[in-house]
This record gives sequence, structure tokens and C-alpha cells, in this order.
Amino acid sequence: MIYTKLCELLKIQVPIVQAGMGPFTSAELVAAVSNAGGIGVLGAANRPIEGLNSEIKKIRQLTKHPFGVNFLVSNYSEELFELALQSKVPLISTALGDPGKLVERVHDAGALLMHMVHTRSLAVEAKKREVDVIIAQGSEAGGYGQWVSSLPLIPQVVDAVKPVPVLAAGGIADGRGLAAALILGAEGVSMGTRFLASVEAPIGDAWKNMIMGMESEDTVKVRFINEILPQGRLGYGTVPRSLNTDFIKKYEGDLDTVRSNAATLGGQIGKAIIERRFNEYVPFTGESGALIRDILPAGEIVKKVVAEARTCLDIAGKIGLR
Repeated sequence: MIYTKLCELLKIQVPIVQAGMGPFTSAELVAAVSNAGGIGVLGAANRPIEGLNSEIKKIRQLTKHPFGVNFLVSNYSEELFELALQSKVPLISTALGDPGKLVERVHDAGALLMHMVHTRSLAVEAKKREVDVIIAQGSEAGGYGQWVSSLPLIPQVVDAVKPVPVLAAGGIADGRGLAAALILGAEGVSMGTRFLASVEAPIGDAWKNMIMGMESEDTVKVRFINEILPQGRLGYGTVPRSLNTDFIKKYEGDLDTVRSNAATLGGQIGKAIIERRFNEYVPFTGESGALIRDILPAGEIVKKVVAEARTCLDIAGKIGLR
């Protein structure tokens, strides 16, 4: 077992958080991670209120353990946020923008707030807001992110926000990443791409297979998507990382066409998400996908990562120093 201050705070057994990846999460995925001792996070983005309500109720049927719900500040819905608070969700996760007064509202509801940042200065701002946990996300991560990579970012954030516990994110998909994060001073990790390649992830098999066959250099930063889905541009000025596709190759560098057809392209992407064909458009995937060569149950992923990390930490402790 690996037990850190994060585990004590969140009342979990192991310091592994499943990233709240919007519509690419489900009650089944969240519950599986929580049941394995980590904490699963349901993404609220792009869900109707009845859908979010149904998923929260389903999570509570599938697990008695803590879980979270994620919100994008730049795509904020008061109706969905209030539902999560009224539902007594124990952990609220926020990203892509200053959480501001949302922190106080979460605390007043008796919950904890975990916030994602991409730079040291954003971490300092989050600490001033009195968030409970800070996720330091390196540029290797899939989905929306900035430009500082994980290795220099994590210790910077740890030093800047003590004693607030820090989670490492970006480029982490196995126990070696967890061990490295702990050595850098983090209290645990948040993983997204590794959990996309899980049995419970509600995405098409084509996307999962793409992850299993990829190399790190197959991912690209997709600037033009912020003209269609503006939450990245509006939230900390982030640019998403994706596996490269024919769709990306067609429109990258042609902003005029993208802007004039933004509504149509947005409709196509939304339909593809529902039909589990997002892999044809902008399949958000981190560089860590190159470490993934199997699709496993989410609970097994948690246990495997912890076991690998313990082995790595044991080896590190036995290295002779002169």
C-alpha cells in the first residue's frame, strides 16, 4: 500500500485520481476506480442536468467510497454545479479558469475542492483561493493544457503551495510515473489517458486501439480546435493535445475556414462524441499513451500502478550512494 497525506484528506486508500474527462467518463469508470482504493471523477462537461443526476445516483449504487465531479470554469453551468452541491458530492474538481468564489461554495456545502493548474503562478493563485488539492498538469497531458512539462513543473508547484497537497498529472501511465511523482514531492497522481484505455471507459474501441498502438510523437497540440470548442482559449489559454487525425491535418493552419464553419464543425464533433467516433476528430490523448499496450479493468489499473510504484520505490531505496 502507498498512503500519503492526500489519502488521509480524501479518505481513500491509494493516491491515484482518475481525471474528470468530460463525456469520456461514466459511473462505471468512476466507481471502479473508487472501489479499487483511488478516487474516480465524473466529468460534468457536455452533460444535460438529467444525465448528470442519473450518473451521480448510479455511482452511489456502484460504490460506497468517495468520488468527485469535475467542472470546467470556462464552460460553467450553474445548474449542474448546484446539482452536484445539493447531491453532497464529496469532491468537486475544477479546471480551465480561476475557481474564484466557487471554492467557498464548495466548502459551505461540506465538500473539498481540487483544482488543476499548468504553471507555478496559477498554483500560487489557487492556493490564495484556499483550494484543498492542486493538480499540477504538465504539457505531456492529453486534452487541454499549457506548455511547461511535468518534470520541472511538479517540484515548482510543490514548493510554491506547501502545505497544500499536490497531484502530478501529464505523462503518467504506470507505477514508475507514480513513484517519480512522489519523489518530486507530489502526494499522488491524476491519470487520464491510462483510464481511457480501460474496459469501463465510455469511448469507442477504435480510440482505445489507437492508444495501444501509438508512439508519443503521434500526438500534436491542436490550436484551431479552440475556435470550435473555446473552453481552452477562455480557460487559462490552454491548447489541447490529441492524437493526429485526418480531420486535424485538414484544418490545421486554415483558421479562416475553421472560423467560418465553426458551428457546423462543432455539431459534427458533438455528434461524434455521442456516437463514440471522437477518434475521427480530435481524440484527446497524452504522450503517456505510448506506455499503454493493454486495455484493463480500471480497478486492475489502480492495483497494477500501485504495485509497480512500490517496486520502483524499493529499488530506489536500495541504490548505493557514494
